[in-house]
Amino acid sequence: MKEKFNITTSTCVPLPLENVDTDQIIPARFLKATTKEGFGDNLFRDWRYDKQDNKIDSFVLNNPIYSGEILVGGKNFGSGSSREHAAWAIAGYGFRIVVSSFFADIFRNNALNNFVLPVVVSDAFLAGLFESIQNDPKMEVEVNLPAQTITNKATGASEYFDINSYKKLCLENGLDDIDFLLSNKDKIEAWENK
Repeated sequence: MKEKFNITTSTCVPLPLENVDTDQIIPARFLKATTKEGFGDNLFRDWRYDKQDNKIDSFVLNNPIYSGEILVGGKNFGSGSSREHAAWAIAGYGFRIVVSSFFADIFRNNALNNFVLPVVVSDAFLAGLFESIQNDPKMEVEVNLPAQTITNKATGASEYFDINSYKKLCLENGLDDIDFLLSNKDKIEAWENK
């Protein structure tokens, strides 16, 4: 079982770039591993480090004023190939939530399967988040999964977000698909015995 989702209040890391694809999230050369360990170290690798493996100070993940469990990305986040490793890298780095105005479908599903909550907001709400973070990197956002709301605590602006009811149930209870099946083992056996 994973950590259960309920209400998360956190500072944010802003990545105001559109069309961030899965190869930018985790470059293909790191896809040889078959376990999830270590992928967070290579999240946005080619943006975080130069060819000599020196940190690029201007990249947001290398800037100590930004931190938190929420990554705020631009429109069309997670496009490109279907690699689940992108979700592994985001979770491995420590992000529990990614906010954008649009996610690629496969990335959204991979994120949910790896206990990363993708929150879709309007373009206007997203722009307001980026502005609030720029004005105060320590501002917080509240993501309330039971109520399906996201609130910019700097402005008080709030929006409702959609989530598949099955995935919501799994996140709230810390269950992956196998855990969910095992938690219903008695019901499954009873149905089979009919």
